[in-house]
Amino acid sequence: MTRQNRVLAIHDISCFGKCSLTVALPIISATGAECAVIPTAVLSTHTGGFTGFTYRDLTEDITSIVDHWETLDLGFDAIYTGFLGSFEQIDIISETFDRLEGLRIVDPVMADDGVLYPVFDSNFPKGMRKLCEKADIILPNITEACLMLEEEYVEGPYTPEYIEGLMERLSGIGAKKVVLTGVYFDENKLGAATYDAETGERSYYFSDRVPGYFHGTGDVFGSAFVGSYMNGCPLADSVRIAVDFTVGSIKRTYAAKTDVRYGVNFEQGLLQLIKDISEKNESISDSE
Repeated sequence: MTRQNRVLAIHDISCFGKCSLTVALPIISATGAECAVIPTAVLSTHTGGFTGFTYRDLTEDITSIVDHWETLDLGFDAIYTGFLGSFEQIDIISETFDRLEGLRIVDPVMADDGVLYPVFDSNFPKGMRKLCEKADIILPNITEACLMLEEEYVEGPYTPEYIEGLMERLSGIGAKKVVLTGVYFDENKLGAATYDAETGERSYYFSDRVPGYFHGTGDVFGSAFVGSYMNGCPLADSVRIAVDFTVGSIKRTYAAKTDVRYGVNFEQGLLQLIKDISEKNESISDSE
């Protein structure tokens, strides 16, 4: 029997609203990996559209958790980071990368639609760039990519030349594999692009655009990508599976007319996610 992968997810916990660890833990676990967690903060809800939410900073606990784990000689196949609330947390997670083994996957959550999230100051992208220097795979959207590269944000639709140039410059930060989200060449399709600096391989995958803005979809995509990739799916196929899973979650939510603040219905797509990963692995085995 194949050894179970162990993934460490380092995110905050938004107790309601389907994002961060309440998304990463069930999705990664459903793909068959053991998902350990380091919570960076606990919030009653996420911050998008809610007021009066509670917030407890857990920065001081992170190092103590890692200290204890080192006494247990724990190892990880991957370390997956998301929203980090401060420069101090970035520095601690950077140190954690040095202390714990594992493929380093960084989603530099900090901005969207050309705008830095209001909880961060203008220097935050420089800190996130330093963390991405240590990553093996990064998962920025186009806004986050531009901020880390200190380039002016460009509105879409985009061209392949612009997207591929952006990914090549991102790989220069440190990570040799880049997954760029929020890519579109026309108003009807939306998806992601990949670039492997070691092989030069590039890929794109698009799906129909669903009108509206849906909270937590970045975490849904990132978690499905991690689960697929850690199951042996190639980079481009992991993105395809993650896009399909995310779009399916959005379509179910859109059809149900659920309050978008409550997150997307990813739960009812988990069986299909597992099936997609299994079918891809079977096709890989048959071709070998």
